Amino acid sequence: MALNDLDRTLLRLSVGICLGDWNLLRTLRRQAGLGEPNRAWREAVLQSHLFAGFPRVVEALGVLEEEGGLGAPDDDESVWEPDDFERGEALFARIYGDGRERVKAKLRDGHPVFERWILGHTYGRVLSRPGLDADRRELCSVASLAALGQDRQLASHVRGGLHCGATAEELRQALDAVGDLIGARELRHAERVVDRFAPLGP
Repeated sequence: MALNDLDRTLLRLSVGICLGDWNLLRTLRRQAGLGEPNRAWREAVLQSHLFAGFPRVVEALGVLEEEGGLGAPDDDESVWEPDDFERGEALFARIYGDGRERVKAKLRDGHPVFERWILGHTYGRVLSRPGLDADRRELCSVASLAALGQDRQLASHVRGGLHCGATAEELRQALDAVGDLIGARELRHAERVVDRFAPLGP
C-alpha cells in the first residue's frame, strides 16, 4: 500500500518536531488538508516527545497554536490514562517479536526503572493510544529515528513496522517523504538499515 498525503504530513510533522524546524511546522499547518489537523495529527505530535523530548513538543504545540491549533480533541482523547503495563507488554511483544526479552534485559541493564518506563509509558500509555494505527506510529518512529541518526533503534522500529503491518515499500516511502529534511549522511544510513531489515521481495 502506498503512503497517502496524510501519512506524509505526519512523517514530516514528526521529523520537524525532532529537528526543531518550526518553519516547517508552520508551513504544514497552513497547508493542512480538508478535515485536518485531526486526531492523527494530535497523536503524532503527542508521541513525538518519545523522540524529541518534552521541550521540543511544548515548543511545537505553541507554534501550531499560533497557526490555528490542532483542532478540538475527541471526547475519549483527553481522558488521562495511567501507565498500562499489560497493554505495553502486548505492543512491545508485537514490535520486538522473538527479541523482546533480550531488549528488555538491555533496558534493565542500563537502569532497572528504565524498562518499566519504556513498557508502561512509551508502549502502554503512548504508542497504544487509539487515534493512530500501530503501523503508522511505527512509520513516524522510523522517520524520527532516521532524522536523529539512531541506527540501532531505527533497525528495531523498521522490523517493528513490518510486524505491525507496514510494508517494506512503505518504509522506503517514509524515508523518501522526509529525505529533504534530514542530512544526507543520516538518509544514507537509514536507507541501508531499511534495505537490510526490510528487503523488498523478489
